[in-house]
Parts: sequence; structure tokens; C-alpha cells
Amino acid sequence: MECIGCRLANEKEPVYVVFEDDYISCFLDHEPFNEGHVLILPKSHILDADELDESTADSIMKASMFISKAIKKLYKPDGITICQNGGVFNELTHYHMHVVPRYKDQPFATFYMEGEQILIEDPAKLRETQSNLSEAIREVIGSK
Repeated sequence: MECIGCRLANEKEPVYVVFEDDYISCFLDHEPFNEGHVLILPKSHILDADELDESTADSIMKASMFISKAIKKLYKPDGITICQNGGVFNELTHYHMHVVPRYKDQPFATFYMEGEQILIEDPAKLRETQSNLSEAIREVIGSK
């Protein structure tokens, strides 16, 4: 049976995709730290960063740049945190990178605490965020 990360990255589970290519899928985190929090996952099963092939790693980094620019345009955060947790800290058992808009005086330690996330469960709000961020990413890609 495929891992949850494989199922998410290949849209066998419901996700709100904002960008994808042949190697990766980028979608909204289901428990976002802030609105616009995106996960980047390889479509093939990869557990940790040291297993990434060059093409997938290149897609991940390019996507993180596009997504960061789009987040800055849409949400005007004070900063962006990009992180990846490996080994026993990889709760999906599949490589994934977080791209998270951050705001001043917002301690990032709460990102790792249970129950501290902003839950956006309204499908209409998730579709709106998906639409806005997807459009901003297309504009960023088109302007380079």
C-alpha cells in the first residue's frame, strides 16, 4: 500500500493543489500555520532529502521560489519559513517541504506544538486560497 505522502502527491486523497509539474505536487497544508502554508511533495516515493534525485530536487527548489514570491505578493508576510523534517520527525513517511508565511512576533515553536495550528476547514475558504495562490504562482512564473 502506498504511503499517505504518495497518495496526497498523486491526488488519490483530496488536496488543494496550487502548482505541480512532472516531479512534484504543491498543495495547501490541511492544518496551516498561516493562510498560504503550502507543502511540496515528490510524486514518486522518497523518504528523506538525501534520497532526492537531481530533477526532483530542482523542481522542489524552483517551486519553493515561485510559491515564496506568490505568498509575498498575496499575504505580505514579514518573512517565510521553509523547512523539511526527516527521519522520525517525518510524519508522512514521505519527503515534504513546508513553505510557511510568517508574521512578526509569531513564535515558530508553536508550529511544532499540537493544537496550535489555524485550522481552515471551510472548503469554500480553501478553494479561495487555492485559486488566489495558484493565480499568483502563474503570474510569478510568467514574469520570470
